[in-house]
Amino acid sequence: MFAQRHSDLMISMKRYGYLLVLLIPVIGAGSAWMVANSASPLFWAWFTLLFTFVLLPLADYAVGKDPANPNEEEQVPAMTREWYYRVLTLVCLPLYAAVLVYGGWVFTQVELSLMAQVGWILSVGVIGGIMAINIGHELIHKDTTLETWAGGLFLALVNYAGFKVEHLRGHHVHVSTPEDASSSRFNQGLYHFLPRAMARNFVNAWSLEAQKLRRKNQRVVSWHNELIWWYSISALVAAGFFFAFGLAGLVFFLIQGLLAGTTLEIINYIEHYGLHRRVQANGRFERVTPAHSWNSNYLLTNLFLFHLQRHSDHHAYPRRRYQVLRHYDESPQLPGGYAAMFVLAMVPPLWKKVMNPRVEAYYEGELDQLLRDQPRQDKTVNA
Repeated sequence: MFAQRHSDLMISMKRYGYLLVLLIPVIGAGSAWMVANSASPLFWAWFTLLFTFVLLPLADYAVGKDPANPNEEEQVPAMTREWYYRVLTLVCLPLYAAVLVYGGWVFTQVELSLMAQVGWILSVGVIGGIMAINIGHELIHKDTTLETWAGGLFLALVNYAGFKVEHLRGHHVHVSTPEDASSSRFNQGLYHFLPRAMARNFVNAWSLEAQKLRRKNQRVVSWHNELIWWYSISALVAAGFFFAFGLAGLVFFLIQGLLAGTTLEIINYIEHYGLHRRVQANGRFERVTPAHSWNSNYLLTNLFLFHLQRHSDHHAYPRRRYQVLRHYDESPQLPGGYAAMFVLAMVPPLWKKVMNPRVEAYYEGELDQLLRDQPRQDKTVNA
């Protein structure tokens, strides 16, 4: 639909297109109200999932891809300086917090069937993945205290603060190597990847923070440890849910955070599946380039996710702000947006049928390296 549009026009349109992200808290709050007040609470409890994983992928394919890349000479510097784009990410923090509290009230105070409860907590978890973790991810990469603290608070609201440490000091260093907990290997199934990624990332975060503090001759268990701060905030929020809504409120808070973290790790699985950095003659891995992340350039999902799908550019230039991330035709390309690929990843045989040929074609002539990196368990197990 927009493939032939002039790049400058598209960039101007996208400036306001990013406001679509505000539709997520609107859908969350609106669905919460309908769950509590409509005659069809079951439908509205599941509506966020219907929107995210059915309607959005269909709209992605209908609208098509984004042809616009800002030029490096003028547009990138000018857009990077604009406060509008920063304010848009920051304003999402109180909006998400409000949806989370409202969602907890609905879960604990409204009489719902078991299926409605399951649908509602899954919906809130997905909203957490889209807003708390995705926008938190954008903010923790920035230099300003306001943004990094906002990013940490986003992550604390889903009890996934370790991501702030492990992602910056672990994932971005070791991406697309066997050392990275968040890079899925060729032929590795999602359900083999998920528990290992979540456990390793939690442990790695504490290990990396301990290493940092020891280098500074500071005690690991002290106020210098930022993980203690962030998890303390999570504990305070959890206590707030307990005192406001009882044991059910505490369970709601913990489960929605687990679901948001699971959403993150499924996206990590998609972003780096089967890609690897070649080992050089000196035994070191080649530097990170746009070749080490799967790219997706579907316009609508990119607007909803603040360009997260332009992941190739993000890994090559981690401090770039979302509005100036670029698309690379030469990067490995996903056949759909993240929402569609998320659903596909949930069914490992279908995922491998679609993605393995793409990985093999991208690394034509290097199958030995793919098999070298393949997890031992998945050489015989496909799940």
